[in-house]
Order: sequence, then C-alpha cells, then structure tokens
Amino acid sequence: MATMTISMIPLQSSALIVLPTSSEPAPATVKAALAEFNHLSKKEKKTRIKEVKKQVKLFKKEKKENRSANVEMWVLILLSILLPPLAVYLHQGEINKKFWLSIILTILFWIPGVIYAILLVTGSI
Repeated sequence: MATMTISMIPLQSSALIVLPTSSEPAPATVKAALAEFNHLSKKEKKTRIKEVKKQVKLFKKEKKENRSANVEMWVLILLSILLPPLAVYLHQGEINKKFWLSIILTILFWIPGVIYAILLVTGSI
C-alpha cells in the first residue's frame, strides 16, 4: 500500500528540469539536427554515420594520447611495482584485455605482473 501512495505523489516540476551545461547542446538544436537527419536519403545517412564513427575514433585516440599527461609517469611506475593491475587500469583508462592479463600475471607470480605493468606503462609494449 505504501508503494501505491508514493507512486501517486506527483513529482515537483523542479525535479524534471534539466538545464543544459556547456557540454550539452540545446534541445532545440538537437531536434533540428535530428529532423534534418531523418530527411536524408539512406546513402547520405550511411556516409554521415561513417563520418561520425571516424570522429569518435579520432576523439578516443586523442583522449588516450593525452591520458598520460593526467597521471604522472613516476606514479604509474610506482604503482606498477606495488599494484600492477591498478597501474595498468590507470594507464589504459578502461578494463580491457591488458588489464585482465595483468591480473592473471600478478596472481600467478608477482614479478611477471610487475614486469608486464612496467613495460606497458612506459610504452615498451
């Protein structure tokens, strides 16, 4: 009965308002772009989607290259010795195959995990 009464309470209007930040486009701009995209032919849609995928790939590459500037190299090397999987995660920025390989090497024997993490962090691999 309590859940029914809670669901019947209307939300305040301030809870529904989402103000766009500097990284989000205005809703009117999004609607206009979506309407324009819907009026394109299939071939033009495919080319636009390919362009967007290229831009996303380029953005990820640039982000990965600038990531090493965010975390100091000496901190990553120190973490490679103390906690190899953490250093690999901070360097890669995501949980991927390299992270899992680092965990496996660290669990099996500590030294191979340390060597792998140091090589990965310094860019030798």
